[in-house]
Amino acid sequence: MPKGYDDLEVLVITGLSGAGKTQAVNCLEDLGYFCVDNLPPALVAKFTELTSQLEGKNKKIAFVIDVRGGQFFHDLFAALEELKTQGIRYEILFLEASEEVLIRRFKESRRKHPLAPTGRIPEAIRLEKKMLEELRGKANVIIDTSTMSVQNLKAELIRLYGEDKEGGMMTVTVMSFGYKMGLPLDADLVIDVRFLPNPYYEPDLHYLTGEDDEVKKYVLGSPATKSFLRRYLSLMKFLLPFYVREGKTHLVVAVGCTGGQHRSVVLAEYLGKQLRKLGYRVFIKHRDVGRYKMEEL
Repeated sequence: MPKGYDDLEVLVITGLSGAGKTQAVNCLEDLGYFCVDNLPPALVAKFTELTSQLEGKNKKIAFVIDVRGGQFFHDLFAALEELKTQGIRYEILFLEASEEVLIRRFKESRRKHPLAPTGRIPEAIRLEKKMLEELRGKANVIIDTSTMSVQNLKAELIRLYGEDKEGGMMTVTVMSFGYKMGLPLDADLVIDVRFLPNPYYEPDLHYLTGEDDEVKKYVLGSPATKSFLRRYLSLMKFLLPFYVREGKTHLVVAVGCTGGQHRSVVLAEYLGKQLRKLGYRVFIKHRDVGRYKMEEL
């Protein structure tokens, strides 16, 4: 690796328009990144080279590159390949949200979609998704901001890119969710646990969640659960080292049940703790806990 490149941290921020890239840039600037918005991809390698010549350590750069670049956007893969050829390590952060949420955000902000300057936002969003499909597949981290506030997004970015992150260690987020609320867009692996006994139909457990001891005992005490966990953990032990070898830095494992209140919550907690014992940096997130309770009131 050329001199000056070994202490560089290069982050490419991309994703769907309206998904929160501006908020991400604001947060990353607070974390010490030098951020450049809408930089033509052809200039990425040159700008990185100039930055490497600066004195000091922990040189962190973030480029926002998306469809606003027009014809220049298509040069991105060549620019990334040039970074790779020069031995410069980089990561891709991809932000997205559901079509419904993106449409609402554009209407509320009264901003134009870059691919639809005269309107027709739904068609523009679908076209943008198609244009970014290959890039999304190469992303190290994908964040679905559909249900996130600005504060939630900031906390997630601090967790991923803050000074206390453990370099070289893959972060695993184990997320519980309910199929009634839809699949998590940012999930890498999804497991359906609706085949397990459901505490929802037990009068004493119906209004509790998987965070309550009574529900944990009910779910984990099932022979089917014990058999499943043994097999699924064996699969995780096999898979995760390959993801690390591939260079993936953040993996989202989604565990789903019907409403996201009971079974998925218990199993997400259990799987997260077991993966932590294997030496991975693990965060546990319950996407839908409490949502049905609020709707019933």
